Amino acid sequence: MAKQASILSVRDLAIGYANKRVAEGISFELEAGQVLCLLGPNGSGKSTLLKTVLALLPSLGGSVQLLAKDVAQWRRREIAQTLAFVPQQSSMSFSFSALDMVLMGRSAYVNFFSSPSKADREIAAQSLERLGISHLAERLFPQMSGGEQQLVLLARALAQQPQALILDEPTASLDFANQILVLEQIQQLRQQGLAILLCTHQPEHAARVADTALLLAAGRPFALGRSEDVLSVDNLAAVYGLESAQVRDYLQSRLFKEPVLAP
Repeated sequence: MAKQASILSVRDLAIGYANKRVAEGISFELEAGQVLCLLGPNGSGKSTLLKTVLALLPSLGGSVQLLAKDVAQWRRREIAQTLAFVPQQSSMSFSFSALDMVLMGRSAYVNFFSSPSKADREIAAQSLERLGISHLAERLFPQMSGGEQQLVLLARALAQQPQALILDEPTASLDFANQILVLEQIQQLRQQGLAILLCTHQPEHAARVADTALLLAAGRPFALGRSEDVLSVDNLAAVYGLESAQVRDYLQSRLFKEPVLAP
């Protein structure tokens, strides 16, 4: 069987700003139905990498190809129709309803002086339904819980009808229940064939949803491969400057065991 074509292909990429190179030597492929999780300490280049993949920052070397074409050659609207970005939980206080928020995802298809069409509204409603949050359609964004807000932002991305999602710490600042809700939706979207590039600080989340992981450290990739291989105690200890015992204790503390009843 022929190998599936990559949606994103990153090759020997160098990232940073005009006066500062943040990281280099980054290569990976992202295919449909794959979740690739990006982890690393603060300052390792995770956010800069996401911005470069989205063509919000120019690369300093190497290449980012979207559907086998250099992303720098794509128009902004074309990128938005193929890649959808979900930021960290928004602090936006404007009183838009969930449906209006999701309709903003249709801007990649609506002319500047036009209003959303009936078809656009149907796609927005379907995006809410796809995530099981149709009941939030008329609720104002600031009145939602953090988890509900994050799911609305995810629905907005789905309304772009992309082939790939780029998620920047989607569970940050969420309580335990809402973290689980968001992670479950990521798993379902993967099963539906979306390619997902996920940035997180929590290796246990990566282990749950990702089949591939990329660890960044000291300006270079430290490890890339199957998540169960990359997210080892020794690798995490080396990347984050910890003792292996510290990482092991932390990960074990995240596991819940059945209580033992006293006789």
